Amino acid sequence: MFKNLIVYRIGPGWSPSAAQVEASLAKASFIECGATQAISAGWTWPRGTAHGPFIEAVGGQWLLKLMVEQKVLPAAVVKRRTEEMAKHIEQTTGRKPGKRQTREIKEAAVLALLPLAFTKQASMNVWLNPGQHLLMVDASSPARADEVVTQLVKALDGLSITLVQTAQSPAAAMSEWLVTGEPPAAFSVDRECELKSADEMKSVVRYSRHALDIDEVRQHIAAGKVPTKLALTWQGRVSFLLTETMQIKKLAFLDGVFEGQGSSKERAGKDEAFDADAAIATGELSRLIPDLIDALGGEQAIGESVALVTESLPVPA
Repeated sequence: MFKNLIVYRIGPGWSPSAAQVEASLAKASFIECGATQAISAGWTWPRGTAHGPFIEAVGGQWLLKLMVEQKVLPAAVVKRRTEEMAKHIEQTTGRKPGKRQTREIKEAAVLALLPLAFTKQASMNVWLNPGQHLLMVDASSPARADEVVTQLVKALDGLSITLVQTAQSPAAAMSEWLVTGEPPAAFSVDRECELKSADEMKSVVRYSRHALDIDEVRQHIAAGKVPTKLALTWQGRVSFLLTETMQIKKLAFLDGVFEGQGSSKERAGKDEAFDADAAIATGELSRLIPDLIDALGGEQAIGESVALVTESLPVPA
């Protein structure tokens, strides 16, 4: 259900009902791109059932889905069309278009090509946890998550959202866990890591399917390299990749979490399977995320600075 998560804090004082959110999202529902429209974004049905609700409430958790459609115009096609139009103007007027006119010609070329362009669609799952005042966006990059946040704030009156900031930076915490070999009690270090140097060389060392409790890793950190990605497992139930910006990537629920769901899904309908998956996934992650925030020193209070890696950590003897 979720592959990646970027975690936001919902501002105080925002507490609408699910019905109010439904009504607001319905007004901002997804509509396909018009003939000359380059991009369109709007809310669609989380279950994938046409004309269903725009918000699914499962076990007190709210699930939404944003759909984005974009016209695909290869740069080479736009360039060729622009050159053709510019050449025609030069032949008919006897003057070669200047920079400003060339920009205008390019805009006209794009406008002419848009009705003929193919479209691509992408959807992003959004999870609102009203009880914890948290918003999670299933996006592979901050830029994609920003698209969701922009649309959500635009659709829902009074909603304010900020990225969750922790008292200790993920990079500092990951350095400590790798050097000491002692991650927080709820977590274990897995076999994937990326280390980057902060100097002008920007050198990178990556480990994949490799033990990380080795002197070589500690020596890299002592030499100034900083962990930017680290694979972790929480409670033996959920594995993920933590990044230096506190993105949660490569989410995977381990054996036993969905135990018994296979046979029940065969008996249940599509709606029941969706509810079961959503309840289990959000139930596990509703405990993982607070544990992760605690492991990073707790949430940063406004006005406080985040603890960063300011010097190399010592290598244990």
